[in-house]
Amino acid sequence: MTSTATATVPSRGTGTSRRRARGALRVPPVVWLFLIIPVAVEVFWVFWPAFNSFQLSLTRWQGVGAAEFIGLQNYVNLSSDPVFLTALRNNAIWVILFGGLSVIGGLTLAVLLNRPRRGVGIYRAAIYLPMVFSLAVTGLFWRVMYAPDGPITGFFEALRIEALATPWLASPDLALYGVLIAAVWRQVGYIMVLYLAGLKSCDPALEEAAAVDGANRWQRFWHVVMPQLAGVNTVVFAVTVIDSLRTFDIVWSMTRGGPYDSSQLLSTYMFQQGFTVVNLGYGSAIAVIIFLLAIIFIITYLARAARGEED
Repeated sequence: MTSTATATVPSRGTGTSRRRARGALRVPPVVWLFLIIPVAVEVFWVFWPAFNSFQLSLTRWQGVGAAEFIGLQNYVNLSSDPVFLTALRNNAIWVILFGGLSVIGGLTLAVLLNRPRRGVGIYRAAIYLPMVFSLAVTGLFWRVMYAPDGPITGFFEALRIEALATPWLASPDLALYGVLIAAVWRQVGYIMVLYLAGLKSCDPALEEAAAVDGANRWQRFWHVVMPQLAGVNTVVFAVTVIDSLRTFDIVWSMTRGGPYDSSQLLSTYMFQQGFTVVNLGYGSAIAVIIFLLAIIFIITYLARAARGEED
């Protein structure tokens, strides 16, 4: 009798677990409504246009009449287009410098402003303030800064650095870096806020234990704090890569890709081809390249991060 009673207990527990699982699967209709509406909007405004871009990239179309299917000819033409190759090279420079300087600057400011001190909130707000303004407004502001009689030219003239005492946006050698500085100036506050949020969630007891064991400040930061910021690093990497590849407003408002296409990025060249020249098939091919580059960067990084967590 004891064995029979014992055998019936698991079946009751299993039945209870199944009933709970069924109850958990019963989602109220209002929840489904709030899920379906955003998905439908996303499909209509994002995925459907993206699918059309893939289709248009295989055609020659001036926006009027029927599109002419030409297969991969647009991509073949891109491989020998000097302006596209310049834009691709500039985008590589932009990803490295924009991402690197924004992350280093944002992380440094977050560490410095993480500790409570007098007036720290004012400093945080002042550094984040450029993010409030649009990229177009930021570009117009920095155009004044780079003007021939502007403060940047005057600063280098006072230092007698003739190579830099020139209108940056009119120089093919300096225009890209001038726009880059303006973009980093705006982005660094946003990265700082992300890292500040991550630092607030770090366990101070671990850092104190490392200090007791004799670790210096750098060792505590690199071996104790940084591993706890792995999730924030993933977000920051994705944000900086996507922002680097889709940067358009600030470049267009400051240089429009000039002078002589020296500051051209993939996004600005895509806009020129798609809406200025009205070569929509060619512009769509550039958009597909941008999409593939973003996916490759992000998936590669996420795969490496996941592999590191497993190890």
